[in-house]
Amino acid sequence: MVAATSNFRFFTGLALSGMMLAIAGCQSNGGDVLNVQGKQAANASGEKVLASELMAYCPTLTLREGTAYFNTYARGGQDDPAKIVYQASIGEVTRDCKRSNGQLTMNVAAAGRVVPGPQGAAGTITMPIRVVVMRGGDVLYSQLHQYKVQVSDTSSATQFVFSDPNVTVPEPSSRNYQVFVGYDEGPPKAKQEEQPKRVVRRARPAPTAQPAPAPAQQQQPAATSESDIPR
Repeated sequence: MVAATSNFRFFTGLALSGMMLAIAGCQSNGGDVLNVQGKQAANASGEKVLASELMAYCPTLTLREGTAYFNTYARGGQDDPAKIVYQASIGEVTRDCKRSNGQLTMNVAAAGRVVPGPQGAAGTITMPIRVVVMRGGDVLYSQLHQYKVQVSDTSSATQFVFSDPNVTVPEPSSRNYQVFVGYDEGPPKAKQEEQPKRVVRRARPAPTAQPAPAPAQQQQPAATSESDIPR
């Protein structure tokens, strides 16, 4: 039930959003659900950054708009609300930073819940969650996780906590890193009517063999008379 794992959908719109678009309430620094200690991130500016500030710098983590929800559907029911098996959502994100040997390692975490839909049933749901670290327009880290959640009670929501503790990038020399997390379902699939129609080419009929022309009849010599015979 999981869609393709391409990162097309996740990265679409990053440039237009200025890579600084955050959903209100999504940034958490040590919430009740997530047990990851967050640090206050400094705002990027043109001022000179002190070494002490860089040592305390932990990039901002953003849950991008459009990647907070993930639906799974019964077979053949894509985009049909009546065919939803589960709807998963991420509501809280945070991160923790450590430095060692010129590297910055972050533990990126996201908390959410899985709500059964009209076709809900007990079982395992697999959610594609991607973590990305960018520096301007450069992608420093991108990892897609196929995160599994076991759902045993279909009468209520199931909470989950996802984490990627191995997000490692070069230690920043400026406060210009941005971290994103969210569902990545890959590029949207074309609808049936939008798919190109198959062109059927008809084979040209083989040329009909023409009958060979009849051989020309040999002309018979004209009849002679006695008067034609030389004497």
